[in-house]
Amino acid sequence: MLKLSVFLLKLNYRTEQICQSYSDHGVKVSDAILHATLNNCHTYSSVQTNTNITTTSDSSSTDHEQLRQAFAVFNETSQQLSGVYKELQLQVVQLTKELALANGELHRQLVAKEDLSQRLSLLLTALPAGVIALDTLDCVEQVNPAAIKILGEPLLGLPWLTVIDERLRQTTVANEWNLKQDVSTCPHRICIEASTCDSTGRRILLIHDITEAHTMQEQVKRNQRLTSMGEMAANLAHQLRTPLSTALLYATHLGNDALTGDERRQFSARTTERLHHLEHLINDMLRFVKGETAQLENVVISSLLAELQRVIEPQLSRFKLQFIVRDNSGGASLMIDYKALCGALTNLLENAMQASSAGDCVTLTCDLDNEAVMLTVSDDGPGIDVALQERLFEPFYTTRAEGTGLGLAIVRGVIQSMGGNVQVNSLPSIGSEFVIRLPRNTGGA
Repeated sequence: MLKLSVFLLKLNYRTEQICQSYSDHGVKVSDAILHATLNNCHTYSSVQTNTNITTTSDSSSTDHEQLRQAFAVFNETSQQLSGVYKELQLQVVQLTKELALANGELHRQLVAKEDLSQRLSLLLTALPAGVIALDTLDCVEQVNPAAIKILGEPLLGLPWLTVIDERLRQTTVANEWNLKQDVSTCPHRICIEASTCDSTGRRILLIHDITEAHTMQEQVKRNQRLTSMGEMAANLAHQLRTPLSTALLYATHLGNDALTGDERRQFSARTTERLHHLEHLINDMLRFVKGETAQLENVVISSLLAELQRVIEPQLSRFKLQFIVRDNSGGASLMIDYKALCGALTNLLENAMQASSAGDCVTLTCDLDNEAVMLTVSDDGPGIDVALQERLFEPFYTTRAEGTGLGLAIVRGVIQSMGGNVQVNSLPSIGSEFVIRLPRNTGGA
């Protein structure tokens, strides 16, 4: 009997160990199985204890029955635990397979990413263009060898605005820069294109060395100007000869002793006027042939408009013309050649004045969009025929007897030298407007 009690106690203890082991492995054994097993074991122990206390005479008859019941419970519980154990084994096998598949997929992805990283690294190294990666604070966090070759070292860790201030000089063309450290007659010129910020605020800059392309472009422009001058040489000779002949005629009259003082002063003034006209014509011709060399400075547009109003308004008043300035610049500024742009706008305003009649209105308007500044000169004059508009910017083409035909050609050259363009919109009997479009400051790619 003592052996049976010890056996049941051991069975109870072992059952608790197995259940705890399953629980540690994440397998929940049925509460009913556990309860039934433990309850049967405890019941049998209690019955056995009571039997020992009350009587010892009939222990032989009851021991056999109790032992049989205990083994039946034990067998039932063992079968249930065996089933749970087999289920656990199946789950372990399934989880092992899934884990192996997941590990294999992760390994393949890791190998693919490493291969892609190596290819991208080789690509960045081989690219002739510079690539710079900026972090969320706009500091340089990664560069390729081409970027170092173009901009020099150090670059890593520097704020991009610092790199711009120390190493780049802005040109009149948006996103194009000259290198400051290059003191040669033909400085290196680069183009910087920036990607839009990603969700983290990072950007990628792509840097191209466009020195050769820019040099060739400038040479083509110069050749075009020289070609235009050669084609119009006969026209120029005629325009020079007419005022020169007039000046010579007036100068010849000055040698006449019979002239009074007033007549002599009158011929002298006319001679001087014709000579000034010749000087103006020759200066225009030289400006057109040589092109404009831009002297860039940051100019507040409102200041430019105020200066033009101060200069041109008195001239318009003498012809009884109204002058209106509409400033919609909102305090914006431009990186321009101030003197050259003032000259171009003055030229357009003088043309508008000459095309207008007393009581008409000449308007100077400034408008903005996201990319450019538009300066518009408009008048209420007779307008320009559509067929003539195509030739307005041709060198030496003019519709006025006293015109040189170079004014609008020079205007276009000046605006193009600052990265902009100029166009005309006009209808007969309605008036004309000339629109200058200049790129806004981009602030370093």
